[in-house]
Amino acid sequence: MKLIPIGFLDFGLKDFFETLIIAIAIYYIYQWIRGSFAVPAFIGLLIVLAVNAIVSALGLTTINYILRSIMDVGVLALIVIFQPEIRRLLYNIGQNTNLDRFFTRAKPSSVIGEVIEAVKTLARTKTGALIVFARTSSLQDLVDAGAKLDAEVSSKLLITIFTKETPLHDGAVIIRNNRIVAASCYLPISQNRNISSVFGTRHRAAVGITESNNVFVVVVSEETGRISVAQNGSLTSGLTIQKLRAEMEETMGEQESGEQGMSFSQPELEMN
Repeated sequence: MKLIPIGFLDFGLKDFFETLIIAIAIYYIYQWIRGSFAVPAFIGLLIVLAVNAIVSALGLTTINYILRSIMDVGVLALIVIFQPEIRRLLYNIGQNTNLDRFFTRAKPSSVIGEVIEAVKTLARTKTGALIVFARTSSLQDLVDAGAKLDAEVSSKLLITIFTKETPLHDGAVIIRNNRIVAASCYLPISQNRNISSVFGTRHRAAVGITESNNVFVVVVSEETGRISVAQNGSLTSGLTIQKLRAEMEETMGEQESGEQGMSFSQPELEMN
């Protein structure tokens, strides 16, 4: 079926759907790589392709030979350059975020209550904290590299772990299946250049782990006591205890969407 049977144009219904699919794919690729160094790298690749086309049209054989030699290893170069983005994309495709939940259903409200009580104290005393809520089988590599605990979630234990004098205070605590499975876990740092300079390493680590994993992270700033959460590569900062509770309960699927804090999408991680 032809939609545009004008002159040399032969644009049918099939072509329309193919164009639509390509446009959607380009949009999501842009959403996928924006805010990372992959954008200028991709622009640089397009410039090389454009120069190669111009050189070929002008008949500059020597330069054309050099550029073609470079392009012969282009696929391998792309895999190396975009390795973090490719890994994140494949991870997100491989996991089913609709079926998997962050917690089992065994007493999730008590976990929220204990974490909230700990965050209250940590924020008041300006004690830095990084708490990661993982799905049933995720982050095992980080758990293995950290200090394994396998303890019940309690506010006193969390406060003790993040107290500066303790050997486990540096790094993140990972909570899985309603238990603290590890402490002193070091998370990957986000390379998103749009993250505001007011956020330090702890917040960048919170964003970094959520860029490639289906996790929920609570952060307490050591400098200001400000409470933040990170999820899906985005940071929500300046939460009250009530808003933090609503975020956690919504994430655990126990109630409808509660009152939200100020959300900052991945390319707009700023603090007002």
